[in-house]
Amino acid sequence: MKTIITIQHTQSVHHTNGMVGSWTDWKLTEKGVEQARRIGEKLKAELGEKEFVLYSSDLLRAKETAEEVGKSFGLVPKLRFELRERNLGKCCGQSVQWLRDNIECVEKNIDDRMFSDAESRRDEWKRLKPFFDEIMANDQENIIIVSHGDLLSAFNAMFLGLSAEALNSFEISGLPGGVSFMHENDEGKRIIKRISDSSYLI
Repeated sequence: MKTIITIQHTQSVHHTNGMVGSWTDWKLTEKGVEQARRIGEKLKAELGEKEFVLYSSDLLRAKETAEEVGKSFGLVPKLRFELRERNLGKCCGQSVQWLRDNIECVEKNIDDRMFSDAESRRDEWKRLKPFFDEIMANDQENIIIVSHGDLLSAFNAMFLGLSAEALNSFEISGLPGGVSFMHENDEGKRIIKRISDSSYLI
């Protein structure tokens, strides 16, 4: 049995100041740090003495979330570039209003890019897929992953065995601080038990 717990990073400064997240390296707010601490404490209380491996996006807001969660487990996050949020190119460092006023392409499918130097969702999928294949094939039984909303939507689809094109029709998205539980049993059947559970924030 393989257990994968994904955590969308908690409240970041860009959630409060109207700026684009993407690859801009925002810190967590004080509230976000406290939310991450609670997630770690509640997960540890629930999961007991099970040993986990902790992976995180190397962007600061995810890294800080993972560090707070890791304190409860005695873990230091393994930082992975593949877990970064989607790169939105030239609008990084700009406001959400600037994005709306200057968008070059309204995305209608996974191959569209908002800006000429941005990642498409297919680009994001291709970046994530080698990491996904790695963790599904290795012998790590208990894994925690801290990442970002758009990236975790792609992860959810991969776990369900869907193609990238499925994101043209639907996706499973979450909320900041949402915790999801996924399992693959010994017969290879994949089961999602909870998606973006926000109760760990309370």
